[in-house]
Amino acid sequence: MQLVAVTGSISPKPILKSRQSSREYSEHSKTTRPKKNRIHYSLTCNTTNQTKRLKCPKNLSLVDHEPQSSSKTCPDYFRWIHEDLRPWKETGITREMVESARRTANFRLVIVNGKPFVEMYKKPFQTRHVFTLWGILQLLKLYPKKLPDLDLMFDCNDRPAIIKGYYIGPNATVPPPLFSYCADDATLDIVFPDWSFWGWPEINIKPWDFLLEEIRQGNGKVKWTKREPYAYWKGNPRVAWTRKDLLKCNVSEKQDWNARLYAQDWLAEIEKGYKQSNLADQCIHRYKIYIEGKGWSVSEKYILTCDSVTLIVRPRYYDMFTRGLVPMQHYWPIKDYDKCRSIKFAVEWGNSHKKKAKEIGKAASNFIYKNLTMEYVYDYMFHLLSEYAKLLKYQPNKPRKAIEFCSETMACTASGLVRKFMEDTMVRTPRDTIPCNLPSPMDPLTWLTVNKKKEDSVKQVEMDLSYPDTIVAWAATYPVHPLQSMMPVISGQAGASEKENDVCVEPMASRKLPRIAHSDIILPGSSDDGA
Repeated sequence: MQLVAVTGSISPKPILKSRQSSREYSEHSKTTRPKKNRIHYSLTCNTTNQTKRLKCPKNLSLVDHEPQSSSKTCPDYFRWIHEDLRPWKETGITREMVESARRTANFRLVIVNGKPFVEMYKKPFQTRHVFTLWGILQLLKLYPKKLPDLDLMFDCNDRPAIIKGYYIGPNATVPPPLFSYCADDATLDIVFPDWSFWGWPEINIKPWDFLLEEIRQGNGKVKWTKREPYAYWKGNPRVAWTRKDLLKCNVSEKQDWNARLYAQDWLAEIEKGYKQSNLADQCIHRYKIYIEGKGWSVSEKYILTCDSVTLIVRPRYYDMFTRGLVPMQHYWPIKDYDKCRSIKFAVEWGNSHKKKAKEIGKAASNFIYKNLTMEYVYDYMFHLLSEYAKLLKYQPNKPRKAIEFCSETMACTASGLVRKFMEDTMVRTPRDTIPCNLPSPMDPLTWLTVNKKKEDSVKQVEMDLSYPDTIVAWAATYPVHPLQSMMPVISGQAGASEKENDVCVEPMASRKLPRIAHSDIILPGSSDDGA
């Protein structure tokens, strides 16, 4: 495939000619605007061996593009952006606050005049930092010159790091702002979309845009009523005791808890070419289980997309979209300390009330297909970073050790699946419209009420596990869940008490996986390759 230099030149036709990578991101936001010549980004890679001399094009930040206004309102889970930034609403954010978050940060990102700079601190697991930074690059090309200058610290670990309790009291200091992939009720991390939206090459997970369409096609192969009438889970049980505990619910000669559970062996999968781990082929059960591991798990979005009833073992953590999920509308809650009976009851109820069960499964997949497209992932990033930048009380500038990064320094030096996923997700043109309109924040009373309603709903299911007739009658009387009449913005976390969790579909530290060949990717300030 021939790639040409990233530039802001005007061209009437796309430049890339690959079956997948030629797909323009702008297809997500078609307009009736008259056709005219458009800006097309492209990539020029030096074919010599002098990859480390690659420099970022100077004219990229000069791209002039005026998109049309948007009539779209963002999905309701965008409201949580306001809540995540609330700790700094009164004080603002100083440079000292940002730098105090360095203790656990993997990198520092600074954007000045549309140019991104990164300073690496610690080596993250695998290519998390690589694809997180790649996603930010694409955002800058999608909305050129629209993001304000900003300065932030990013933590790529599984668990959040900023403990809320340390910053409560009359003599408490303001917490350091730290971006992470997840948080919980006891932490103040600012939640950002995880790296897997742009692909997870170590375990052959494709970029979200492509995988979402594959799952949609796989979903239609087996009708819900023809699927296996059991609860399915496949993953790495070694990362957390709660997953090991889940395996006790597997079918045996003595007991059938209506669960079919499988331990994922990623080394074996690599040797077999991932033939048994294609997510698009896993929509063949009526029920699918989501359970956290060492932290939150990226698997949740894949599980929710199958039309199967998602059985969520009471979670502790939330990511950027899960606070928009409503129990008994999008998923069925499972007790963390009584998993087996809870799963068995949920499956028996669903098999006896197929119409209601199908509605729950369909509501979840509709939520994902409607509210978690890459269009909205980028818009979430845009609004989060823009609102965060408004809180800065200083003018960001390039740190002494930070280095500018761009498509050349990342994609041109990559190989294998890393290179392929970058090519597949590279933004080709700026979007024709500005981002969706950010919903206003919830007032405190509404915020408390919404969370209480959700928690009460989960507790109702847990309590009525001992009184099956009660919950059968209760669930059957709600074609629309009572929380829906309030506000579709629900905390996907509430007062959870799940134990530990990891980033799912995961090859974790207990088994060493082969290194991805991307050691030449130039990420400034570090010789780490992220594997």
